Amino acid sequence: MKQFVIVLIALFSATLIYSQEKSEPKTEFTKMYLPVWLEAQLHCLEVAEAMPEDLYGYKPTPDSKSFAEQMVHIGYTIELLTKRYVQGIKVKPNTPDATTMSKSEIISLLKKGFAYTTNVIKTVEKSKLNETCVMYHSGNKVSRAFAFFYVQDHLTNHRAKANLYLRLNNIKPPEYTW
Repeated sequence: MKQFVIVLIALFSATLIYSQEKSEPKTEFTKMYLPVWLEAQLHCLEVAEAMPEDLYGYKPTPDSKSFAEQMVHIGYTIELLTKRYVQGIKVKPNTPDATTMSKSEIISLLKKGFAYTTNVIKTVEKSKLNETCVMYHSGNKVSRAFAFFYVQDHLTNHRAKANLYLRLNNIKPPEYTW
């Protein structure tokens, strides 16, 4: 009986995860935005995969973030910025230490951040997207829908730096296909 219950729980969990992955966003904006977000996610993960693990500590100047730090910064702040600006949740930064993480752990962190934001894109209500938020650094007031673009712009900024790190190590970056 106990095994039967475990199997039922596993099946229910798998069904729930599958339905969340296949679910459609709730608003016209998020329906249009989701493919753009998924492409940005895919490209970032390709960049992370392209750098050999032994070069994850590479930094072009002493003041620069290492490749690993760029990737950890992306992975961690995707969720943080989504919580702060799209969802209106108060959060304090607590970035993991990239120097203690393997390539696979960093890629897992990226995937976790992407999954979090993808879920928000699929589940956020229109009324939430129409709310206004204040951007932390600039003080600009924008809609929470617009904040999705900020999350992606931040990701793109650090991914572009990571692309340069690949080139500086004679590694051809993945093609940008969007």
